[in-house]
This record gives sequence, structure tokens and C-alpha cells, in this order.
Amino acid sequence: MNPVTLLPFIVLIGAMFLMTRSAKKKQAAAAQMRNEMQPGTGVRTIGGMYATVKELHDDTVLLEVAPGVHAVYAKNAIGAVLDDAEYNRIVHGDDDELDGAVVPDDASSLTEHVEADTDVDTDADDADDAKIDLGKKAEAGDVEPKDAKADEKSEGKADGEADAK
Repeated sequence: MNPVTLLPFIVLIGAMFLMTRSAKKKQAAAAQMRNEMQPGTGVRTIGGMYATVKELHDDTVLLEVAPGVHAVYAKNAIGAVLDDAEYNRIVHGDDDELDGAVVPDDASSLTEHVEADTDVDTDADDADDAKIDLGKKAEAGDVEPKDAKADEKSEGKADGEADAK
């Protein structure tokens, strides 16, 4: 056989091998993360709920989702094991580790100082603020005389009636 004809099959088998290998690595990393859980560790479930680990069993985990509220989850339902600082920041709102960069609620605070600092001609600003009419304007060839519309209605047909008898 010609090696050129085998090349697509070799490439296909190689791609399948690489895809299964990366999937196995991800599964192994997730299993390692779940095995590192200890009582008192903060976790996030695959559904996005944050909780604290209370007890570990073979295939299940007892989580405290709120003070005094416990729920049993499968270990496979744990999406991430969080370190204490991240868990406290998310659940309790501790902002001790912010770098000082605060994201504003809207963009107005980002543009106010730009308008004050720039020295732009006000006529250009007024041109930008002018309202644009987006309505469809009739062109000279599209306009029908009023008499033609009146003649169409006077043929004895009301709206919605068909020509069939």
C-alpha cells in the first residue's frame, strides 16, 4: 500500500490518542483535588453552591451549606476545593486582599473625567448629540397620488376581501 493513503488514518488515530490522553489527565487532576479534601475545607459544587466539608466517606461528602444545615453530596459533585482566603472572600465577603482596583457599577465614572480633561469644540459635541431620524422617507418615485388610492377603495371591495367569487 501507498504510505500517502495511510496518512489520514494515522493522523486520525493520533488525534484520538491525544484527546483521550488529555481527558484522562483532567480526570486524574479532579480525582486528586477531591482526595485532598479535609473536614473544614471550603468547596464549590458543580451546581455553584459553596459549602464547608464536615465529613468524608468513600463516595460521599457531608457538606454544611449554612450554619446547622447539612447535605450529603457525591464526591463527583465537588467542582473545586477552595483555599481558605478565597472561600472567605466569596462566602463572607472579606475584601482584605483587594489590590485597590475597584470596578465601577457603570461606565459613567470612567467617562466623566475624560470629558472634563479634553478640550473639544462644543459644535462637534452638539453634532454628535443631534437626533437621527431613523424613519423611512418616501422617495419621489414611490409616492402615489391621493386620487389613485381613492380610486382603488371605490371599486366596492373592503379590506380583506378577495377577488374570487
